[in-house]
Amino acid sequence: MNAHYALIDAFREQVRWCDKLGSPFNARLLDWLADDWLAGGPMRALIPEWTAGPPGQDLVPLRLAGGLHALALSGRHPALAALYPPAASGFDAAALVPLLQRLLVDEAEHLRGYLASAPQTNEVMRSAVLIGGYAAIAQATGLPLALREIGASAGLNLLWDRFHYTLAAQSWGDAASPVRINSDWRGDAPRLPGHINIADRRGNDLLPVDLRDGAAVQRLRAYVWPDQTARAARLHGAIALAQQERPVVDAGDAAAWVEAQLAAPREGVATVLVHSVVWQYLPPATRERIEAALAAAATRASHAAPLAWLRMEFYAPGAPAELRLTLWPEGRERTLAAAHPHGEWVEWIG
Repeated sequence: MNAHYALIDAFREQVRWCDKLGSPFNARLLDWLADDWLAGGPMRALIPEWTAGPPGQDLVPLRLAGGLHALALSGRHPALAALYPPAASGFDAAALVPLLQRLLVDEAEHLRGYLASAPQTNEVMRSAVLIGGYAAIAQATGLPLALREIGASAGLNLLWDRFHYTLAAQSWGDAASPVRINSDWRGDAPRLPGHINIADRRGNDLLPVDLRDGAAVQRLRAYVWPDQTARAARLHGAIALAQQERPVVDAGDAAAWVEAQLAAPREGVATVLVHSVVWQYLPPATRERIEAALAAAATRASHAAPLAWLRMEFYAPGAPAELRLTLWPEGRERTLAAAHPHGEWVEWIG
């Protein structure tokens, strides 16, 4: 495929995803950016071509959308902020297009900074999916959980037991929590225990988000789609929690970290390797090393020191995410649920 067509196809595909996942503002923004590129406008000067990798896989549209949202959040451009949600209810092309055309030129250096690195999110709503897996592990083992998360970003989902959940007919968690999660649980939903004990929690990320750094926090906020105000509120609450008691997130290669973390069994706890919407972004060699580390650790697992692999990932193009659990020493893999990518709904299989 011609590289130019691949870039535009990446924008059009992301438009479809934004519409599907409830962000009409971002969809119209990305549509216009693609049109401007095709028309030879300032977009063409900003991104004359994309050679780093496949534009869709590199999430070029979301890199640029994040950079523009960051400008709206920055306070440097009040006119832009006034035309972005939540101040605006939709994409006002007549007012926004002339402003965007100027900013694509005047803020090119800022936008190239966003284009230079992949988007990084920390979607806490995914805990509405993962919590069912954590409950299954706790109930099967009767032990506290030692959480080990790869692709942890700022580590916000390591604090899942500090959130408050409304899950169809069930409520769970801290009623005073600043993070309020409301997910539509369907199907053969698990009954959550009153409390799930956490022994300890630790994460890994190639580039962890340091919540002490205001610019890093702003970047994390920028990747939340601007018209999804409930997501923004959850992120704000989770950041506030994490700034009180910052989770440990180690920087470095995921495979090397997993190998070190699973090198020896932990008696008296269930060690849980967990990740959500991370696997597709890891190089094949990294995934193979992680699977090999899990296989080696599985041979050392026992009922006194069980090992769990809990993951919420995409397994088929166009299909919902799936929550899968493998628990050793038995080693049986189960698909627990299908889920919305952001955890808005969960269809439990049982």
